[in-house]
Amino acid sequence: MTLSIVRTRAGLGLEAPEVLVEVHLANGLPGITLVGLPETAVRESRERVRSALVNAGFDFPMRRITLNLAPADLPKEGGRFDLPIALGLLVASGQIAAEALAEIECAGELALDGALRPVPGMLPLALATRGAGRRLIVPRANADEAALAGDLEVLPADHLLEVVAHLLGQTPIEPHRASRPAEALTTGADLAEVRGQHQARRALEVAASGGHNLLLAGPPGTGKTMLASRLPGILPPLTENEALEVAAVRSVCGLPLDEDWGRRPFRSPHHTASAVALVGGGSRPRPGEISLAHRGVLFLDELPEFPRQVLEVMREPMESGRIHIARASHERRYPASFQLVAAMNPCPCGHLGDPRRACHCTAAQIQRYQARLSGPLLDRIDLQVEVPALAPEQLTARESGEPSAAVRERVQAARERQWARGALNARLGSRELEAACALSGADRAWLAGVLERLNLSARAYHRVLRVALTLADLAGEPHPGREQLVEAIGYRQLDRLLQGR
Repeated sequence: MTLSIVRTRAGLGLEAPEVLVEVHLANGLPGITLVGLPETAVRESRERVRSALVNAGFDFPMRRITLNLAPADLPKEGGRFDLPIALGLLVASGQIAAEALAEIECAGELALDGALRPVPGMLPLALATRGAGRRLIVPRANADEAALAGDLEVLPADHLLEVVAHLLGQTPIEPHRASRPAEALTTGADLAEVRGQHQARRALEVAASGGHNLLLAGPPGTGKTMLASRLPGILPPLTENEALEVAAVRSVCGLPLDEDWGRRPFRSPHHTASAVALVGGGSRPRPGEISLAHRGVLFLDELPEFPRQVLEVMREPMESGRIHIARASHERRYPASFQLVAAMNPCPCGHLGDPRRACHCTAAQIQRYQARLSGPLLDRIDLQVEVPALAPEQLTARESGEPSAAVRERVQAARERQWARGALNARLGSRELEAACALSGADRAWLAGVLERLNLSARAYHRVLRVALTLADLAGEPHPGREQLVEAIGYRQLDRLLQGR
């Protein structure tokens, strides 16, 4: 047989489209032609495969070899095509029967001696193979990751010789049966360690319950970062499907998957991060921090210190929950359903309104500092809370606050009410939001007057309704009333503070 076809898959972000490795041997001068839109690492696979076959003791066909990676218009990159190319050559040259590769997919990079090396992005590939109902041959170092796909027969190998022995029926490979990583404990940093700051703690609970974005503003050292780091501890654990989504993003980035399995991600990039680092991109588009924070928390400390153009690129993903990266030759879509928690000082020196120290910033400096945050960005932050400096007696008090476990129970109960409506309040559609709130005529008239006095936008109006609905869910009420509306309006503090800038 001079023609063979081996199935594998490409890596396009979190997608893994099927690729057919077609190998044809023809008469003529010995040589290898590789087609099918391969990038540099794929083109170099010709030399790796040749050396691996020879060093493993196989006959390399001294004929004119044509390798086609179909479909031809799909970009191919990385070393994952080494193993399917090698097996295709062995089948085309008659050293392996074609029937041995029926209902099998494979991926892996080859060393020059025939050893198999791991490749990134194995989990999306394994999930796609499971959907196709086939078995998967992978390097042993990728076996645990591939086994996360669940109902999939994973065949791990350390060397090309093991793969061939399995296909020839000489030494079958035992399917890999690795267990899922142990679910991370949800304790970690406990909310009970936070002294005082009752309003900020309340806002943190509301944010966790409804999936709302949160901004903490206050002088240095008042506990803004401490509060933000406690948010994952009061969020419910990830479901199985959510954990797989998070793991798939980490797999594409080449990050380990056995860390914090089942726990919500918490990402905290430095304020010098670029727009590409934050939202993703590059010559080969990769996920950014907002995708690595998918189903979890993105914490931006010193928010005004981030370049304004960097912050503005987050506005669309904050609304849609995904990021679409388009380049001249690449296009990727990554999930980005994250919860934003940000912290900022009230002025450049940080002591505006601080009773402990006087602020020496001029009015112009304060205005320029606060103007780094655009109105459209602030509109997308539902909860804006001041975190004041604590009195010494509060810092030295022995009593501790409510632990994270107790808060997490209330958050879980509030989220269950929201899932009964179809989505968290932060993601609820406008029509569903109006129907769920069902405000009375008097409350609507009161709210209209408040919106006019505070000069809030239409988006801010819907944000107030979402927070009020979450407050009603926490209180076990079917609809928000005047009490919930008043508290929700109170969480728009920066709208009033920056209104006259």
